[in-house]
Amino acid sequence: MNKPLYFLGIDNGGTLSKAALFDADGVEVASASRRIELIEVQPGWSERSATAMWLDSASAIREVLERSAIDPSDIAAIACTGHGNGLYLVDGNGIPVRNAINSTDGRAADIAARWQHDGTAAKALPLTAQCVWPAQPNALLAWLSEHEPQAIARATAVLFAKDFTRLQLTGEVWAELTDMSGSSLMNVVTGQYDDDVLALFGISECKRLLPPIKKSHDLCGRVTAEAAAATGLAVGTPVAGGMFDIDACGLASGIVSEEQMSLVSGTWGNNQYISREPLIDKDLFMTSCYSMPGWYLMLEGSPTSASNLEWFVSQVLNETDPATGPSRHARGDALVAALGEPSPDTPIFLPFVYGCNLPSPAPAAFVGLKASHGRGEMLRAVYEGVVFAHFTHIKRLLEFRPPPASIRFTGGVARSRVWVQMFADCFQIPIEIPAGSELGALGAAIAAAVAIGHYPDYPAAVNAMTRIAQRHQPDASRGPVYQQKFSRYLATATALAAIR
Repeated sequence: MNKPLYFLGIDNGGTLSKAALFDADGVEVASASRRIELIEVQPGWSERSATAMWLDSASAIREVLERSAIDPSDIAAIACTGHGNGLYLVDGNGIPVRNAINSTDGRAADIAARWQHDGTAAKALPLTAQCVWPAQPNALLAWLSEHEPQAIARATAVLFAKDFTRLQLTGEVWAELTDMSGSSLMNVVTGQYDDDVLALFGISECKRLLPPIKKSHDLCGRVTAEAAAATGLAVGTPVAGGMFDIDACGLASGIVSEEQMSLVSGTWGNNQYISREPLIDKDLFMTSCYSMPGWYLMLEGSPTSASNLEWFVSQVLNETDPATGPSRHARGDALVAALGEPSPDTPIFLPFVYGCNLPSPAPAAFVGLKASHGRGEMLRAVYEGVVFAHFTHIKRLLEFRPPPASIRFTGGVARSRVWVQMFADCFQIPIEIPAGSELGALGAAIAAAVAIGHYPDYPAAVNAMTRIAQRHQPDASRGPVYQQKFSRYLATATALAAIR
């Protein structure tokens, strides 16, 4: 009898380091997570210790192995995923030259704004296929070249979160196509580095920092003895290239054709679909290379999603309860559900604590509070504000394609039935929730299964390893209420942008 095969996915996102083990059918065997300590050097700057992130990942892997009680040698392959963009700089020994910079960082805002106004962004668009924004590596490298040239001088490689984790596992330095194609450091159309791209952004000297590019399912090394000692993994376990977390969630959602769309509601709110042809348009946030060879991923996204709830709970409600996930969402759902049907009377919340996704930036705000409003009304406003931020992106995407039959939904918000129903009612499109709790890690595990040839390609692996757990049908009677509130939301943001 053949021994069962397992695949390990490691996911370093905006707030958590996670590891999850899956069998060959995509069934989650065990998972563990650690909260990442975010470092706010000054307002608008967001960093983390890459070394601490690796130690947290290693600890989570050990816990997964203990919980699953499997022989580590039964893990057939490993792949990593994580937040895209930001910046992880390492030296020739693979040691970080400074703290990693997160994808919510704003220190390079002036540089991104200058590129928008002086025409650089427009010149780069046909090559990079994406807009410029402060936390992309191109802007961060330009900022560091000006303010921390010693960090650039010491560095030998630009990496992303999952690349750094893979480096710790294997000792090998590689870039990977999906992450690198979302960085504005390469030509997305050709899938190669491009000297013209670097020259446009004034960072030609950083070409030496760009590692060779691998695909998501390419083998990129094996677990070293040092990594095995830190994690409990078996020495020599194959490690695949892995992918940008938007690709991982896309795969785990079953996205393998043009008809489908998916939504990720986490630290960032990402809304996406795939196509064999890249879409290049000044009004689209980003086009990148998808993990399936020959496909592109079109994305509208911003840091306007569930991170606003974390802020509200910790800073406004001042709750220090460490409970997360289902228990926290259950409490919130109970408060919101007790209010009954959606009402125009509840306040408007602009979910721009970490950034705005409108052409004229507006500040985060509650507007329309009354003495009769309490925690429930404010929480519902936060829920609705995040829904409206996603709806803004969905409407932009639907300018380029027909509405889908349904939208696959992943991220922390997927644990909240009340919140997900709001999405369905506002969009008036059915929402489907894929099975599983760690879908980013599942997407990575799918790449690992393809990398060793257990499945011949991504469609076969996705067909075998994913399934739908829930379906939320839109309530047609609630559509007009949400349309009215969405109009108020946009009018409120426009008014506040004018007086900011």
